[in-house]
Amino acid sequence: MNPTNEQAQTCLRVCQMLSNCYRDIQLFRFNAQTGEVYIFAGEELQIIVSRNGLWRFLNEAEL
Repeated sequence: MNPTNEQAQTCLRVCQMLSNCYRDIQLFRFNAQTGEVYIFAGEELQIIVSRNGLWRFLNEAEL
């Protein structure tokens, strides 16, 4: 399974926004089982990008 075009474009936009805010991207991972991209930035930001291109912050309660 590969990321979708929508997902890839959203990842690029999210990473650009993080970079504009001077946030280091610590981890960028595509999970082939779930089809989601996980981005860990700075010391606390966790972002999930779903296959349809929508993104959201991951709450610690969801871990």
